[in-house]
Amino acid sequence: MPRLPLVCLLVAVLLPAPLLFPEALQAQPGSLDAALADESVQQGLARIEDTEELSAQTLVHIGGIISPSGQEHERAAAVAQLMRDIGLSDVEVTAAPNAVGRIPGRSGQALVFVTTLDDLATVAGHQRAADGPPVIEGNRVVGPGTNTSLTTVAMLSAARALLEQGVTPEHDLVFAAVAEEETGLRGMQALYAEYRERAVGFVDILGEGSGISYGALGIHWWRVHAEGPAGHTLNGGLPNVNQGIGRAVDRILQIKDPQLYDDRRTRLNVAMLNSGAVFNHKPETGWFSLDVRSLDPVHIESMEQQVRQILADVTDELGISFRMEPFSMMPPGQIEGARDSDLVQTSLAISDYLGSSPALSDAGSANLNVAIAGGTLAIGISSERGGQRGFADEWASIEVMQRTAKNVFLTAVTIGGAR
Repeated sequence: MPRLPLVCLLVAVLLPAPLLFPEALQAQPGSLDAALADESVQQGLARIEDTEELSAQTLVHIGGIISPSGQEHERAAAVAQLMRDIGLSDVEVTAAPNAVGRIPGRSGQALVFVTTLDDLATVAGHQRAADGPPVIEGNRVVGPGTNTSLTTVAMLSAARALLEQGVTPEHDLVFAAVAEEETGLRGMQALYAEYRERAVGFVDILGEGSGISYGALGIHWWRVHAEGPAGHTLNGGLPNVNQGIGRAVDRILQIKDPQLYDDRRTRLNVAMLNSGAVFNHKPETGWFSLDVRSLDPVHIESMEQQVRQILADVTDELGISFRMEPFSMMPPGQIEGARDSDLVQTSLAISDYLGSSPALSDAGSANLNVAIAGGTLAIGISSERGGQRGFADEWASIEVMQRTAKNVFLTAVTIGGAR
């Protein structure tokens, strides 16, 4: 099938559509069967199918923008423009920068959909080295930057279908692509601060919904810096930063909490060590990474206290000083009754309808953690989005993108219309 230019597709999609006001959009949460029986809802799902070409072309555009964590401004501006093009209200690029738009509701409350603007640093490197932008190959969009951006394009596709069906939801439907998911959740923190008082829930869009998370796994990433006297090999090898790092890492990896509290997903890892540049000089500085995880804040705090004591002991023994620098702090949290909530149970029904066999988890680790840690109901709908993420031949599945869009659409129809 020939691929139409993006401009032509945009013109076709942005032509006025008949305004319909489906009763299903004012249904109570969990009313998926009633929604699916509504003709206009089926029209919206069909519209997502009809705009597959546009969505694939949009993913080529958005995925091709270099957007490492902390440098998302260009992609945020592009997403915001697409939001304006499809007709979302109050579109803005915030200071974060987050791209945010909404479909106004009646209740003063909001259902907030969230995707991620930033890519891994390795993805940005591959984008710069690529011969050109991503390309469409059959049912894939191939190229670095496409895998994560699939979710943003799916969200926009769902929002467009909702607007074309004349949606007047009970709650505001907020669509937000947020910054710095990979390095500290700063974009989500800013979004949550704005909507926490009136959000009925947050939906973190990570895929089509074969996995549904309703709880938050805490993840603390630290960069542990070491410092000691530099010098030439001929002047003696001790004290040596590398000895300090080695002794500290060996003891840290013997901390028992991961074995004692394995059922609480308690984990500890050292993955990166860095120091020195030449054979004949001992380094003045070095560092190693520290990855601390658990469902329970008490276990995270316990392991971090033990690490601090180990570092203090090694300093006393060797004269090498240490400093712990926080790199990314993803908070843990659980909300009582979340598993049985309308949001989770309706999401299960939607994913099942779309052909997934959804698995539930209380250990999410993405933007949803911010809301859950703050006491607000949130879910993450996830799945594989393609393959080779972080590599030069990264790709995104168009079929997954389409099912993700339908999941978002149906979640907005059911939960977004709830009183």
